[in-house]
Amino acid sequence: MSKLDRLIAELCPDGVKYQNLGSFATIVRGGNFQKKDFSENGVPCIHYGQIYTRYGLFASETISSITAEAANKSKFAVKNDIIMAVTSENIEDVCKCVAWLGDEDIAVSGHTAIIHHNQDAKYLSYYFHSAMFYKQKIKLAHGTKVIEVTPSKLASIKVPLPPLPIQREIVRILDNFTELTAELTAELTAELTARKKQYEYYRNELLTFGDDVPMVSLGTIIYSLKTGLNPRKNFSLNTDGAENYYVTVREIIDGRVVFLDKTDKVDDEALVLIKKRSALEAGDVLFSGTGTIGRTAVIAETPVNWGIKEGVYVIKPKQECIMSRYLSHILNADQTIERYKRKIVGSPVASLPMADLNKLSIPLPSLEQQERIVAILDKFDALTTDISSGLPAEIAARQKQYEYYRDKLLTFKEVS
Repeated sequence: MSKLDRLIAELCPDGVKYQNLGSFATIVRGGNFQKKDFSENGVPCIHYGQIYTRYGLFASETISSITAEAANKSKFAVKNDIIMAVTSENIEDVCKCVAWLGDEDIAVSGHTAIIHHNQDAKYLSYYFHSAMFYKQKIKLAHGTKVIEVTPSKLASIKVPLPPLPIQREIVRILDNFTELTAELTAELTAELTARKKQYEYYRNELLTFGDDVPMVSLGTIIYSLKTGLNPRKNFSLNTDGAENYYVTVREIIDGRVVFLDKTDKVDDEALVLIKKRSALEAGDVLFSGTGTIGRTAVIAETPVNWGIKEGVYVIKPKQECIMSRYLSHILNADQTIERYKRKIVGSPVASLPMADLNKLSIPLPSLEQQERIVAILDKFDALTTDISSGLPAEIAARQKQYEYYRDKLLTFKEVS
């Protein structure tokens, strides 16, 4: 029998009371300071927007401060208070919270609820991120563009309140589990980073040649260099019935075209217009020439249901002298990037003019050498891609495991 099981058997063998939040906590709105009130050396504060993006479940130090003048008109949280963001643009983020564990009182912005209570702060923060709490908050939330749960409605939230020794043991278990999950994520991320660095090193080594390999301008070994079509004055995106993908730099990922949930779509008529500008075929090499410059992808099959945006360049290599995969690899080599980087223009949106890309000098070994280099780099690329695709899945699995375990620990038999 675990320590937790022993505590439950000893302290609440018949079950746990579920109490309204308002019965053991006071809930007040936060203050009204804004980001413009931030000050480098001022009164420590938490802004509601930071709860979504900058804080975890607990904090003992703030990342921002406000002026003394703004603090004088603010509301404050004290140690062990829960600071909850009560407005958001989506139902997932509304009611996200952070338990304040620092010794110093801190100013709290508007769009928040400050929950002052007599329970274990970390236990409550864990509970307020559980599936049980989520089911309750969606019934209390209102709004469309802005979702809100008013502090007064929070008072009706039901919370299981086992004795404090049990709360603390649950916190200890979840803290350990959280730490183990974070360590595993860090190890997996470090492994991916190491593999990518190893791949980049070997790619640069393999693509560094001596004087016996000629340097040629890109324009002399390709049939054409074109770009896609901008929707401006030509067509509309995401219209009713639009089912064809509109590929931008965002969809060029790790040497491939990857359609995302947020990928824009165009109708058949628009796709015809795009293809007139840049007909795509198997073996073509895509190169992102604006925004994030230098991403490449080799088209494996002639596209049927997608086209490219203006700023994504399509390069048609002369296969009798240069392999598509070799061209993709050499365009990503550090020494090539250094050569075209000096030609990048524009601010805030950077671009590499097609005329300059056409003039870009690249090494052109024999097709036999190209084939050998491509075979080696493609193997490295496949290994890196396997890790890249497996990493998010592994992290997601660990997160689901953590959430399941957390919710199980926070579920009790209810006693009347």
